[in-house]
Amino acid sequence: MPPNAEILFDRRGAAGLVTLNRPQALNAVTYAMVRSLSGKLADWAHDSSVTRVIITAAGERAFSAGGDLRALYDLHQAGRIDEALAYWRDEYRLNAFIKHYRKPYVSLIDGVMMGGGVGLAIHGSHRVAGDRFRFAMPEVGIGFFPDVGASWFLSRLPGELGTYCGLTGERLDASEGVRAGLATHRVNSARFADLLEALCGNVSVDAVIGAFSEPLGPEPGVMAHPRPIDRLFKFDRIEDLLAALDAAAAKNGTDAAFARSTAALIRTKSPTSLKVTLALIRRGRMLDFDECMRTEFRVVSRIAAGHDFYEGIRSVIIDKDRNPRWRPSALEAISQADVERHFAPLAIELDLG
Repeated sequence: MPPNAEILFDRRGAAGLVTLNRPQALNAVTYAMVRSLSGKLADWAHDSSVTRVIITAAGERAFSAGGDLRALYDLHQAGRIDEALAYWRDEYRLNAFIKHYRKPYVSLIDGVMMGGGVGLAIHGSHRVAGDRFRFAMPEVGIGFFPDVGASWFLSRLPGELGTYCGLTGERLDASEGVRAGLATHRVNSARFADLLEALCGNVSVDAVIGAFSEPLGPEPGVMAHPRPIDRLFKFDRIEDLLAALDAAAAKNGTDAAFARSTAALIRTKSPTSLKVTLALIRRGRMLDFDECMRTEFRVVSRIAAGHDFYEGIRSVIIDKDRNPRWRPSALEAISQADVERHFAPLAIELDLG
């Protein structure tokens, strides 16, 4: 493929190699990348000489910072929402294809991994975190919701960590990612090139990655203090969750500073996104993976026809004023019926084949 292509494919030894190749755009995922990767994975699935797939990314800043938001915004502005839904439909199919892939699928993640980029990495069998690994699902800050299978993987993180990540958009580093199960292995970034070369041989993927893996150090960040998260994020209503955070902040105890800053952060997010995201994570615990993907497509079909997603993109990417005007702007203006309509069946559901 041409070296300036958005996504590169190569055969190296026993491996099919994928490289996300938009470093200037933090490897944001375009529709063309989704379609190209889907086709190549299908080819490799039936090629007996390819025994494993490896996905990596160009540049040092990001594995992938998410989907191509500007393209989705432009489609909405042109009245072409059906084309945006085609992107999500095929992206979610790709996420499911990766989840069910019959060959080892190794994600080498050494940079920021957010949103749509998470969907290309986290559903694979092996997820290797480098020094620069940073995971986040910050969609509620742009009027969207954690998708690409987040209803599955966030709902299965330890305790209420997934609820915390989904409602705040806060980042987890490499050690936190491995401890949470988002990554399967920790390898120093300086050894990634050697790891990639070794993975292209015929030694088993488990044996190769095991030989390169590093032990984890002391528990860092939020993983060192799970109790306040589990206690304060256990609720099924955003209003109750915020009330618990406010009460903890008022007590001036050991959790006060965390509770105060977290409540303030959550209140900057789209009220609709907050309520839909919490409901989605709670539902995800009861669903299998494919049903999670179908449910997310129901939700995105309603979000794509709404206001907040495009207002969030406007505030961050278009005008860059960081001052979104959410509609509705208050949690109390959103009824349970308003939330439930996002989950109603569609005339044409997501077909995962």
